[in-house]
Amino acid sequence: MAGPEQIQQQVDESSQSIDDAELALQGINMLLNNGFRESDELFKKYRNHSPLMSFGASFVSFLNAMMTFEEEKMHTACEDLKTTEKLCESDEAGVIEIIKNKIKRNVDSQKPPPSVIDRLQRQIIVADCQVYLAVLSFVKQEVSAYIKGGWILRKAWKIYNKCYSDIGVLQESCQKKTSQESLTSDRANDNSVTNEGVSAESLSRLKGSVSFGYGLFHLCISMVPPHLLKIINLLGFPGDRLQGLSSLTFASESKDMKAPLATLALLWYHTVVRPFFALDGTDTQAGLAEAKEILQKKETVYPNSSLFMFFKGRVQRLECQINSALTSFHDALELATDQREIQHVCLYEIGWCSMIEMNFKDAYESFERLKNESRWSQCYYAYLTAVCQGASGDVEGAKSVFKEVQKLFKKKKNQIEQFSLKRAEMLRKQPPSKELCILAAIEVLYLWKALPNCSSSKLQNMSQALQEVDDTLHVGLKHLLLGAIHKCLGNSKDAIQAFHLAASNELGRQNNTYVQPYACYELGCILLDNPETTGKGRAFLLQAKEEFAGYDFENRLHVRIHAALASLKEVVPQ
Repeated sequence: MAGPEQIQQQVDESSQSIDDAELALQGINMLLNNGFRESDELFKKYRNHSPLMSFGASFVSFLNAMMTFEEEKMHTACEDLKTTEKLCESDEAGVIEIIKNKIKRNVDSQKPPPSVIDRLQRQIIVADCQVYLAVLSFVKQEVSAYIKGGWILRKAWKIYNKCYSDIGVLQESCQKKTSQESLTSDRANDNSVTNEGVSAESLSRLKGSVSFGYGLFHLCISMVPPHLLKIINLLGFPGDRLQGLSSLTFASESKDMKAPLATLALLWYHTVVRPFFALDGTDTQAGLAEAKEILQKKETVYPNSSLFMFFKGRVQRLECQINSALTSFHDALELATDQREIQHVCLYEIGWCSMIEMNFKDAYESFERLKNESRWSQCYYAYLTAVCQGASGDVEGAKSVFKEVQKLFKKKKNQIEQFSLKRAEMLRKQPPSKELCILAAIEVLYLWKALPNCSSSKLQNMSQALQEVDDTLHVGLKHLLLGAIHKCLGNSKDAIQAFHLAASNELGRQNNTYVQPYACYELGCILLDNPETTGKGRAFLLQAKEEFAGYDFENRLHVRIHAALASLKEVVPQ
């Protein structure tokens, strides 16, 4: 596929003859082929040309804000989205009702028919804008922002649902009309127009457009843990995982501007969400076949895309091909020369892959650069920098960075920053040793579900390193991590024994509040794998869910428990 400069030249030469949908799709493709600046310029140039191009400009602004988390850019994105929304807003009458009214009024058949398609397009754009505004609201992590965001999403869902239904009805009508014309006239063709002036091609593109938001809704809500479902049901949201995946797949294969975004959403789900939230239980390879198929299909379309190279690295990491993953992430880093935010995502993965390899010096260098350059969570990056610096042997340097964590602590309601602060304070006061820093590094690998990506030899090395830790405050944590390593190595008996020791450890509970509920969850998952101990496994999962509260990463564990119990219901109908 042509690079951003060639696409820009094509657009400049033929922008007058290209329709909005094609121009918008070119803009998004330009963005994904490392032409972020060119894409931004294209959409800004034509943002007043149509609602679709206005939305494209607002989307680029939103993407920029979400990759930087800078207040100024988030404010700009909000204003841009509101401007696009106002441009598109119209009265609330449904599309089918409008068509019926037109038929009743016997509208002149020669009248230009932009109304139905244009109206559907505008309604979908309004819903998209509301979703992105809700996301920007959620980022503030305030109760009032969550409530406001929830009601915005409710309005967006109603529009998606209505448009999805209306487009389905129109497609049926269009198909019937085409069939009738094929029997009576040679005028029928693939782009035949109904009496209402709606073409099959236009409807197919719009179906792809609405399927992006419609599918994301279904997919995200399907992962919500039970204790939040009452609120979700109150807002009227559904949650069908298969419907979500099906809709996103349809959107990714359409000719709409959001087709590439749907492809990225599917890659994100298969390579990040599924393994992180353990949606497939102990199957860490689930989703990789789908991700590899998507990457192979799109290789010729996005040959030099830093984002697609990044996801290639994610697949390789999940396959435990860490050296190949590092190569892909370094390639993506080079491709993203003008995209600081994508560079940071690649640096983050390089740091993680280095930790997985126990190459703490390289990990330290990546996280230190993020600490100095990123504006997302310098507190979290400072903690990772200090842990890896200490684990590499530079304990004095680590002490100094652990002190920085408190100064960089800004997001008081952010679980990751709260965890980083508590851990940094503990390691600063003890004082830290190389062994405790290695323990902290393995702890982070466990909490972020990265231990399954480690090779057997590295897992053995980690197990030996943990055996050298004799601090009584960390006994429970030590057993939890040893259990997780045994589980990855396939030593179920040793894993169960270690998890039992972690679950029963009360001494270190004050310092490691999450250890016991996580140990109960791990016990439950292992016991579920054996038909003879399914009942015990379910009991441990319920214990983890109901008997503990107020610990680190509670919501994260609840999502995993929800997925484990849901998989049990699929096997044994309740």
